[in-house]
Amino acid sequence: MKLACVVLAAGLGTRMKSSLPKVLHRLHGVPMLRYVLNALRTLHPQKIVIVAGKNIQDIKESLNDTAKIAFARQIEAKGTGDALLKAVPSLKGFKGAVLVVNGDTPLITGSTLKNFLSLHKRKRNEVSVLSFESRDPGSYGRIIRDNKGRAAFIVEQRDATETQKTIREVNSGVYAIESGALPLLKEIKPNKSKGEYYLTDIVGIARDKGLRLDAFCAGFEDEFMGVNTIEEFENAGRIMKRRIIKKFSDRGVHFIEKDSIFISSDTEIGADTNVYPNVHLEGKTSIGKRCTIYPNVRILDSIIEDGAVIKDSTLIEEAIVKRNASVGPFAHIRPGSVIGEKAKIGNFVEVKKSVIGPGTKASHLSYLGDALIGKDVNIGAGTITCNYDGHKKHITTIEDGVFVGSDTQFIAPVKIGKGAFVGAGSTITVDVPSHALALSRVKQRNIEGWALKPQLKGRSEKAKVKNRVKR
Repeated sequence: MKLACVVLAAGLGTRMKSSLPKVLHRLHGVPMLRYVLNALRTLHPQKIVIVAGKNIQDIKESLNDTAKIAFARQIEAKGTGDALLKAVPSLKGFKGAVLVVNGDTPLITGSTLKNFLSLHKRKRNEVSVLSFESRDPGSYGRIIRDNKGRAAFIVEQRDATETQKTIREVNSGVYAIESGALPLLKEIKPNKSKGEYYLTDIVGIARDKGLRLDAFCAGFEDEFMGVNTIEEFENAGRIMKRRIIKKFSDRGVHFIEKDSIFISSDTEIGADTNVYPNVHLEGKTSIGKRCTIYPNVRILDSIIEDGAVIKDSTLIEEAIVKRNASVGPFAHIRPGSVIGEKAKIGNFVEVKKSVIGPGTKASHLSYLGDALIGKDVNIGAGTITCNYDGHKKHITTIEDGVFVGSDTQFIAPVKIGKGAFVGAGSTITVDVPSHALALSRVKQRNIEGWALKPQLKGRSEKAKVKNRVKR
């Protein structure tokens, strides 16, 4: 089947109480419009046309893939019929079925659309509507059928009679219209109550013209939920979350306390990974197999390879953690960092734009910024790479097998050769040769009896009296 798709995305979303275009509100980290486009791309259409309003430029800039996408502009919000009419020039020369969907229905699935198009083709219809049975029809348009059970027309809730309002089969807003039937759009008249051109009217017009048409009741109600308010947006988020969790559970991912977890739709997780409560996996994050992600961890646009352990209260941004590495607790891995295989980054360690080699350990209380650190290096507690001179950043290079004692400062740019030792409490300002011992401490002096001098002893006695008074 030759197929083109039209996405109606001109709504301003005023009921969302936001200046952001409605279709660009992010549901689990992804703009609602992108969910719709992802569903359409599973159908392999020849062309997709997005009809947008005054925010058309914002919508264009939000899409990272505009292949086979054309844009049409609806300057005035005159209804869905007028919106589709604005897309017709972009379909010039196309012969086939035109699938029409709304841009604010992020829960719609490609499988439902595929089944709908199969029915449309099998029945050789010129106009088809996708309908569903609603538990609470509310404001949905009702599908009105004739005495033979065929769709006759659609009536909007505000125009329906009391009898028609009891009908539970409703319009999803999804249509399949053969390109030869698109001229019918020009015959749609403005609605009396709102003065808008309703696309729903094309059903009655097609019937009066004797065209083949029908409504196919398929899919699940949740799929067609339009998002117009904050409440509806939050509800859609809950449904999307359940879908995401189920997808990974079915693949062998183990979640502990699912309700407290956030996972972006762009995230991937491998089998046998354990995810603890209050974990946020955001953006295009990839978690490998057999990983453990402990509570209160946030990972953004990062790669966590197989077998890695991310301990409690750790933040990882735009970084790579290699196989079987351990990070945390209370660690911060900043953008541009690579944590090597079987490396250990411990509690209260910050790594910024640095490469940490395989088997290297920085177990606690260190800052490693703009550093190239080799394999099997020991970074003692309190180590700092002093990378910024007030004007630009400099590199610290620490080669394989180096032992760095606690409370060491590296004044970059500086290079520590392979197998060298750096004594605790050192400030390193020049390169250290391989296998050398570097020390920069002031020589220790012990002054015998200094604490027993009269003036100090008197102060000591006064301090004791003050402490007794306070108690």
